[in-house]
Amino acid sequence: MFRNKFSVFLYVILGLAGIGLLTQLFTNTVNFLTNIMIMLGIGLAIFAVIYVFFFRRRASSNDMKKYKNAVKQSKSKYASNNYNAISSNTKKKQSPQNKRKTKRATHLRVIDGNKRKKRATF
Repeated sequence: MFRNKFSVFLYVILGLAGIGLLTQLFTNTVNFLTNIMIMLGIGLAIFAVIYVFFFRRRASSNDMKKYKNAVKQSKSKYASNNYNAISSNTKKKQSPQNKRKTKRATHLRVIDGNKRKKRATF
């Protein structure tokens, strides 16, 4: 019984608010739009203050610092590669004799285990 009365009351209030908005929009448009912009500005300011004081501090964890350092390292690594690619395109092409290939030492090693010479045949 209480819910039914409350829902009717809520629909009446929402209907009156809609009618009030429409009449304000058609009769006093400039004032209506000014009030809407002021409300949006105040809401945005409140959101910015809440975000800066509560959410921003929580995000600066140790994992986030490690992630930011990894991103910075990756950018510095690939930025030099991009620069070399751009500069090599602008320069005249070098002859294959002048290019030096640098070999990196592999850190992998083959371990010989006990290998069976005879395999089972089915």
